[in-house]
Amino acid sequence: MRTENANEAVQGMGRAELLALPAAIDLDTANRAIGLGRSKGYELARRDLYPCRVLRLGKKYRVITADLLRLLGIEDAVVNGLAADAA
Repeated sequence: MRTENANEAVQGMGRAELLALPAAIDLDTANRAIGLGRSKGYELARRDLYPCRVLRLGKKYRVITADLLRLLGIEDAVVNGLAADAA
């Protein structure tokens, strides 16, 4: 039986939430950030077609957050922002 949560559309993540992520995240979190559904995300990871680097650790997938931020165009803004703060 499906629950109401299963029928909800995939929700993306805001900039602050993305910047608070640890160095590596689970595939479900990366899928949410990109806006991919769970099945499609796992299919792409299994076929080595995920849009950023995915590590396979045993039976689990981990996504490198720096690659995810680069894909979303956030990394350059973060680096430039940190450089401006340091100046």
